[in-house]
Amino acid sequence: MRESTLPAALRDAATANLSTLVTQTAFRTADGEFHGFEGSNDRSGCCFGNCTHVWNYETSTQFLFPTLARSLRKAAFGYSQDEQGGMRFRQLLPDGAARFGYAAADGQMGQIIKTYLDWKLSGDVDWLRGFWPKVQRALSFAWIPGGWDPNRDGVMEGVQHNTYDVEFYGPNPLCGIYYLGALRAAEEMALALGESSAARDYRAIFDKGSAWIDHNLFNGEYYIQKVRGVPKSQIALVTIGDMGADNSEAPEFQLGEGCLADQLIGQYLADLAGLGPLLDPAKIRRALESIRKYNHRAQLFEHDSVQRVYALNDEPAVLVCDYGKAARPKIPFPYYAEAWTGIEYLVAAQFIHAGMVAEGVETIENVRMRFDGERRNPWDEPECGHHYARAMSAWSSVVAYSGFDYHAANKAVSLMPKPAAARFASFWSAASAWGVFSTSRETGRVRLELVVTEGSLALRSVKLPQPAPPATSVTLNGRRLAHQAKAQAGAVTLTLAEEAVVNAGGRIVVVV
Repeated sequence: MRESTLPAALRDAATANLSTLVTQTAFRTADGEFHGFEGSNDRSGCCFGNCTHVWNYETSTQFLFPTLARSLRKAAFGYSQDEQGGMRFRQLLPDGAARFGYAAADGQMGQIIKTYLDWKLSGDVDWLRGFWPKVQRALSFAWIPGGWDPNRDGVMEGVQHNTYDVEFYGPNPLCGIYYLGALRAAEEMALALGESSAARDYRAIFDKGSAWIDHNLFNGEYYIQKVRGVPKSQIALVTIGDMGADNSEAPEFQLGEGCLADQLIGQYLADLAGLGPLLDPAKIRRALESIRKYNHRAQLFEHDSVQRVYALNDEPAVLVCDYGKAARPKIPFPYYAEAWTGIEYLVAAQFIHAGMVAEGVETIENVRMRFDGERRNPWDEPECGHHYARAMSAWSSVVAYSGFDYHAANKAVSLMPKPAAARFASFWSAASAWGVFSTSRETGRVRLELVVTEGSLALRSVKLPQPAPPATSVTLNGRRLAHQAKAQAGAVTLTLAEEAVVNAGGRIVVVV
């Protein structure tokens, strides 16, 4: 990381929050399985059970510690998943003794996307095949009577428990776009396993849902909720908890028409997994610009947070939700006025992915200014408890800024750094290896060097930024490799005549 030319605040945020994995927030049981609280109270864990809708935000385990990520997936799709496919979002220990009471829509859909990302980074088809029936059950759970999408139109109209400790009633971007991401991930997994019919079915539902959300939830600036009450008799029991609305037909604790900072979290995971846009790209960009416009605060002297205070006075922050454009519900959802670093990092990563690089870096700089060692502990970003797991979303900005993407099954690496700098260097990691890559630019020439520090990386193609049809060379440890080059959409992909394996200490050099 010291060799990387990533912005200082970005490196600081990403690495400092890795410390959460060696606090009491995270632990392993005697069987070697990994578990996590949401955070740590002074003398006990806070919010048990590797809570899916919180741990979905982090990507540190996927990119850096894949065995830990797989352990989390084993729990989520193990005994915690009931016979219908409902994933109880908190694991109870000892595993197999009992299940938590209900499922969370955002937690369940995010775990499906993360299963795809785990597989993509590793290429382990046997592992994916073992999880595939459970993934299919998790998706079909959305279609049960009284569930999230009983008519299979790609829109979550039902009662959706989520990370705000309440249920959202009716279509909303938080859970709805997550669902779109899960459908796209399922489509890709089905294709990888040769199940083309299932892939077509998931794609058809995705297409309908994506078009509906763009047409009905986008208000011209961002995505909103359409609140719809539901009689209790028509709600599937395992989808509703005990912390939300008392009156299901006129529910309180709703998002309504507020601008939610993590409204695009489904797109956030889709970006990291390389699944492409889930909605109209122009609307995605406009929604991100609106989050910057409405939720960002340069200072908080006049801001009222009636619950917990994580930022105040002269400190800049991104608020969970803003009602500057629309009327706030009389009883809005909890925490709307707070500033959560785990969401701020998510927003920053999305800004960077979308090309709003300066805004993304500034968002991270603002968080780290608040956790600078004088104002607050730089290794303890709290939310519900200290060392809160959601803040490990900071690692996502490394992936977004470096433009690193690896598809292990296809043996394809893409290195598309966001800054067009004369020289750029970054840490990279996949399930099988990690190292450093660098790019340098001179007039009419781009040179890329990828070094494997530990592990081994199988390659069949390399993609890098280059706008014109190029003349190219590729070498592995000084040995020239035969290849073909194809330029498309501001990038060039070099496909090797034969698969190459870069082992520890090895380097592949591409000159365009």
